[in-house]
Amino acid sequence: MTVAAVVLAAGAASRYGGPKQRALLPAVLAALTETEVSPIVVVEGAWALEPRSNEVHEVTLVHCADWADGPGASLRCGLAALGDEVTDALVVLADGPELDPRAVSRVAGAAGSAAVLAATYDGSRSHPVLLARSVWPSVPVEGARVLEPLLVDCSDLRPPGDVDYPSPVS
Repeated sequence: MTVAAVVLAAGAASRYGGPKQRALLPAVLAALTETEVSPIVVVEGAWALEPRSNEVHEVTLVHCADWADGPGASLRCGLAALGDEVTDALVVLADGPELDPRAVSRVAGAAGSAAVLAATYDGSRSHPVLLARSVWPSVPVEGARVLEPLLVDCSDLRPPGDVDYPSPVS
């Protein structure tokens, strides 16, 4: 089994007021590089990004021209960039800077137990989400959030967060 990561970073970030992905993506990539998940694909859309590879993990940047069509379009762009050797895609959001590498490893380690897996934190479904290759062709416009997952309990770990607004200046 080969588990790759798809980082969704294509949105306009209109509530944030600017390219939040540029500020938050480094933390997400740092968490992913602490795991065995590789390669890593970052999907950009509204804003140009510049993720950097390191010696251990290859990071590929993919531009999704259809990003405004919704998260499903961005996810399909990322999945299409993965090689034939990839059996599962671990999906994370660029605006979840508290992503815990242990949650990534836990969800990735459950690959093969269901076609769709999702981390839960105290009963709330969140990220990462793992998609077996068999479901990639059926990703809907709304993205993976509408697919019924097998839940992987990560309540003992910190949730990734979801930054929609800039932090207030104190």
